[in-house]
Amino acid sequence: MTTFDRVFRDAIAKILFEGEDVYSQRANIATRAIPGLTYELYPAQGFPLLTLRKIPIQLFVSEVVWMITGEKDIAFMQQFTKIWDDFAEEDNTMASAYGYRWRHHFGRDQLMDLVEHLKIEPSSRQGVVMMWDPTDDGLMAPKKKNVPCPFAFTANIIGNKLNFHLVIRSNDMMLGNPHDTAGFALLQSMLAQELEVGVGKLTVSISHAHIYGNHVGQARTMLERMPHMHDEIKLVLPPQSFRRALEKDVELVREIASGLKAQYSPMPPLGKMKISL
Repeated sequence: MTTFDRVFRDAIAKILFEGEDVYSQRANIATRAIPGLTYELYPAQGFPLLTLRKIPIQLFVSEVVWMITGEKDIAFMQQFTKIWDDFAEEDNTMASAYGYRWRHHFGRDQLMDLVEHLKIEPSSRQGVVMMWDPTDDGLMAPKKKNVPCPFAFTANIIGNKLNFHLVIRSNDMMLGNPHDTAGFALLQSMLAQELEVGVGKLTVSISHAHIYGNHVGQARTMLERMPHMHDEIKLVLPPQSFRRALEKDVELVREIASGLKAQYSPMPPLGKMKISL
């Protein structure tokens, strides 16, 4: 198992054996949940691509590139995956697209400001990027198809390495968590390359970590499997990856995915897992 395999397996076991049963009114399904789950990873030492089940690599890579573009139309991602089609509006856009909120929604370009800010002031502790809009999301606001689950991240440079702290309000651990972890580790690495610093610590904090009832059997099957040997996965980014993402470079997705795929030998599938809308 890789480092992330062990972290993920421990989190799933903690939820199953120590969690509480909570019925989700929004998703109309039972969950097993714990509050306040946090873990730490070092993506430069081992990229967090789960091998305990197969993860579609092009999915999270294309999503990160799409987020960097700042678009909310999902056409770019649809070249690689159809997973977000059910969440899209009639005009093929995601109303709360992370990248759009980083680049446009709050009246400033948070992502480019972050890069420029850390270039000018690398010791800054104010590298905060938001996805959650309190005027429009959650609480008593009208229900929407999708609201941000990861709602903020902070970035800082310590010891000439870029560190990320990702905060997630709600995480579907069997389906969403491996995707989110790999995606933000990729974003962290791309920004570190642009800033010409190393990749430091990735801290992930989840307020409500849960396993949907229809995934419990697959979670137990995963825990019952014998651990398998797998080398740590190393991410080698093509030059100018962040700049190429800004230019919507489709080949960048294929290059990054190909480099990861060449090292990837996941365990057999656990069976199809349904997304709970």
